[in-house]
Amino acid sequence: MSDETPHVLVVDDDNRLRELLRRYLSENGFLVTAARDAAEARARLAVFEVDLIVLDVMMPGETGLDLTRDLRRTRDVPILLLTARGGPDDRIAGLEAGADDYLAKPFEPRELVLRITSILRRVPRPPAPTTELRLGPLVYDAGRDELRDGDRPVHLTQAEAALLRALAAAPGTVMSREDLVGRVGIDGGERAVDVQVTRLRRKIEPDPREPRYLLTARGEGYVLRPDG
Repeated sequence: MSDETPHVLVVDDDNRLRELLRRYLSENGFLVTAARDAAEARARLAVFEVDLIVLDVMMPGETGLDLTRDLRRTRDVPILLLTARGGPDDRIAGLEAGADDYLAKPFEPRELVLRITSILRRVPRPPAPTTELRLGPLVYDAGRDELRDGDRPVHLTQAEAALLRALAAAPGTVMSREDLVGRVGIDGGERAVDVQVTRLRRKIEPDPREPRYLLTARGEGYVLRPDG
């Protein structure tokens, strides 16, 4: 995946549907972060920049419509609402709240992908970041999505590059294994994230057994702490 890969936040209280959407969208070329409710969605948005939100309307507590109205006060991120209610009044309510599109359940996953793609075509994407992060003698260039040792590029596998990209997007912020599973888009769940962390440490740490940059936050996840 490259910096041009769209990042989608999926918000749904149905664990099974949320995981199905995460996997399907990942398989179709998207970076995916998942949240189970409005509060968790806000926590994700405080850390990540996303290109589009897929948001369930009928969530307990704060509904998708409530969250859409609140987000529209401060954000222009596109929102696609999902709901079991597909009547004209429901669609109008969603659009009036500030949603860009509205898809009734049940739906074909392929239609969801097409609607997301259609929305993103209409929205100009911000320029890629150019921040450089220093990891001892190594430099990670976020704009180029490249790790260098002086003038020499350091080879990373696709999964290692996706992991470093996710952590570098919010240096100093702890990311849970669940978040990283969605961001990296690898099979094998949280255990696979641990394996990729071990492999990435071998390439960025002076001593992988005593990491200085890619640290474990015990019971929480991982955090990247670059120099400076």
